[in-house]
Formats: sequence, structure tokens, C-alpha cells
Amino acid sequence: MSSSRLVPGAEVVAVPGRGLAVRTPEGEFLSVRTQDADEEALLSLLTGGTPAPVDERLERVVRAFEEAGYLAEGPRNVPWPAARRDVRILGDPVLTEPLADHLLALGARPRTTSAVTDTDTGRSTVGIEDLLDGNPAAVVWCLDGPVPHGLWDAADRLPEHGVAWLRCHREGWQAYVEPVAAAPGDVTSAHIRSRRLAATPAHRELAAYWSGPRTSGAPVRLTLPAATLLAALLADDLNRWATDAPAPAGLPARRRLRRVDLRTLTVTEHPALPVPPVAPMPEEHR
Repeated sequence: MSSSRLVPGAEVVAVPGRGLAVRTPEGEFLSVRTQDADEEALLSLLTGGTPAPVDERLERVVRAFEEAGYLAEGPRNVPWPAARRDVRILGDPVLTEPLADHLLALGARPRTTSAVTDTDTGRSTVGIEDLLDGNPAAVVWCLDGPVPHGLWDAADRLPEHGVAWLRCHREGWQAYVEPVAAAPGDVTSAHIRSRRLAATPAHRELAAYWSGPRTSGAPVRLTLPAATLLAALLADDLNRWATDAPAPAGLPARRRLRRVDLRTLTVTEHPALPVPPVAPMPEEHR
């Protein structure tokens, strides 16, 4: 039997008078019925050792751990692949700077650039050719504010060119981390806008809020913990994409919109699916 290790987040504890228990990555405790298997040999195996002898009774318990999904074969940490190392980051420094630090620590090669805007329209002048400049493996765009209409239209085409596309933005005290789009058919920013408009009775108000202008009081400032959290969420999604690491329990990263309450740093997940193409509305009915 090859050596096995517990998956990250799973732990085994000896409970006085009750034997062994496993604490799952979700924080639940489950009793382990070892019966007559050697508990010390089991613990040695679960920490990566190879006890001897490994008999049928021990194999039965280890097989139960494996079937429950609590064993990870091979190395725990997969290095960031060289082919996916180049990541281009655009947006506001309050978010791009901590994101670049996270990615650098994980083994990526982040490159931060500015998104140039037209002084008359206030819209970005970055086209698909600009985004593909330098052959990045992924592009991340972070905004400390709402997304103006059309700003991310060009970036939504990145998956068609084999480039992963990830983004986040803030709306008042709420921030949104959108799904990773890495292949044609994945969820784009346009899909998210359509889904959000369809999900609220205040769709006219939300559309007007995105378009602006907006009147507000004292500006919302991203705190260091909030900016760090958003950057960490983005970096984790990119790391899982780059290393093909399985997602933890919950929604897949490509089908998950995350909403962050910036006052409490509470993260909630919402399923997100692509919007199928529809026929354009006739001109006379627009």
C-alpha cells in the first residue's frame, strides 16, 4: 500500500474513551470505527508513513477514508505551471497591488498595467489586441467601483483566445468576485449583468445605477482587510485554475459569483450560468 495523507483541512484526533474521530474540512466530527485495526499504524499511514505490516484490517479502514474523500495521494502543493505563469492585472491600485503580491507568492508572474480611458467618454480604450499584448495566460481586472456599460466587452472575448479572464468590482459596501472564464462557453461579465438584472425586480434602478451618474455622500473606502480579502479570493481562484486543483465543497469556480459584504467581510456564493444567445429585438419594438 502506498503512503497516504489526509486532505488539507481533515484531521484525526484521539478521543479519550471513544477511540478516533476525524474532523472534516467542513468542521464536522465523525467517529472512526477501527474495530481491531492497529490505530497507531493507521495514524502513521495517515501522516504519510508506511507502517509494517499493512494487513487487511488496516486496508479496510484506509479504504473507508479514501471513499469518503479524506485522502490525498501524492504531493499536497502543486507548483504554478510555467505555461500559465504570466498574469496581466488591470484596475485600481488598492486592489491590484495586494493581488500582485499574492500571485507572486504563489509562483505566478504578475504584470500590472493601467487601463487607459477616453477623456471624453470616460470609457476604457483597451481593446482585445491590447489585452493580448505580451501573450498573458490570464487577465484580471479589478475596479474600486461599478462597471461602466461596455467596459469589459473586449475582455469577455479573452477565453476565445485561450486566455483566462477574472474580474471583481465594488458597488457601495458590496463587492463582487465573478467566475473564472477560461474557455468558450464560460460565464462572462455580460452574462453576470444579464443574470443580475433578471434576478431583481429593481432591474431598471440597477441598470441606471451602473450607467450613472450617481449622487453619494461620504465615499466608501476599501479598508486594508477588505482589499486583502478580495485579492486573496481572486488569487485563490487563479491558483486553482492554473494548477487544475479541485475546488473545495461548494460551487465550481467557473459557475460561482461571490458577493462580499465589505462591512462584515462576509462572503456568500451564488450559482452563475452562461446566458444562451437570443434573437435580437426588432428595431420597431425597441
